[in-house]
Formats: sequence, C-alpha cells, structure tokens
Amino acid sequence: MQRKYYLAALAVLSATTLGGAYAAKPSENDALAIAGAKIDMTQAVTAAEQHVGGKASRAEYERYKGQWAFDVEVVKGKRVMDVKVDPASGKVIASAEDKTDHDDAHDRAD
Repeated sequence: MQRKYYLAALAVLSATTLGGAYAAKPSENDALAIAGAKIDMTQAVTAAEQHVGGKASRAEYERYKGQWAFDVEVVKGKRVMDVKVDPASGKVIASAEDKTDHDDAHDRAD
C-alpha cells in the first residue's frame, strides 16, 4: 500500500518539476514572446491588410520557420489569405491563400 502512495507522490512531483521547467522557458510561450517584437499586433494587421487589400479576420503571434512572426488572416472577396509579418521590420515575409485546414483549431467548424 505504501508503494502506491510513493509512486503517486513521485508522479505528482515529476509532473510539477517538468511543468515548472517548461514554464521557465518564456520564448516558448507566445504571450510572453511577443514582448520581444519591435512592432505591435495593430501594425502587423495593418501591414497584412495593405498587402492583400482586404480586412483582417484573425491575427496571432506564432512560430514560422523557426522564428516568431505575426500570422494574419486577411479576407478579400471570397478568398482568405494567410499573411506572415516580420515582428522586427513590420514587412510581409510570406503570403499564401489559406485553404481550410481541419487540424487547425481556428479553422474547425464547431
């Protein structure tokens, strides 16, 4: 019986230690990583909208090719464009038509 309690306590301690180690990496948390951006979300959205000539429907800060970037979805007519904006320069670094991707949470129909 004591062995079960020992294993349960060990599992809780391990999870707490690993969780604390993960939380100590601010660069892996997009909410904290955005503090290093030279431009803000509003500027990124404006750059993306001007690039496409449409209206932004969603924007977030995420990893793109190993670097942080603003990811902005811009709607123009019946097309949705996925625009990546460099957080240091504010320039568009990539743009492509966004096809519905059902494994992305923001593209799923609820």
